[in-house]
Amino acid sequence: MNEMDTKNTGTREEAMSPAVDVTEDAGGITLIADLPGVPKDGLNLHIEADQLTIEGEVRLPAPEGMQLTHRELPSLKYRRVFTLSKELDAERVGAAFDNGVLRLRIPRVQQTQPRRIRIDVA
Repeated sequence: MNEMDTKNTGTREEAMSPAVDVTEDAGGITLIADLPGVPKDGLNLHIEADQLTIEGEVRLPAPEGMQLTHRELPSLKYRRVFTLSKELDAERVGAAFDNGVLRLRIPRVQQTQPRRIRIDVA
């Protein structure tokens, strides 16, 4: 797995690159990303071809019944893109999100196992 260039160009807004730890074992890889302040509905994960994209947005709404007249805290966006190797099974990615910490588990592709063929007597 390789990390892609995370700089945004064109019409996309600037986004911060979240801290991500990657661990690997015989069964696959685990990515743990810190996305402080991002609610679950502000998180977007997608895989296209061999590209895994993690995007999140911190939303700071005005308290109910109040109107926002001045804002010093900017809208904060996170974005990180990784290239997945062919050994990883992008169809079986598992994700969990708790208290601003995203945990993705990407298993390795299951290799075809040799099997014994039973011979029937005719």
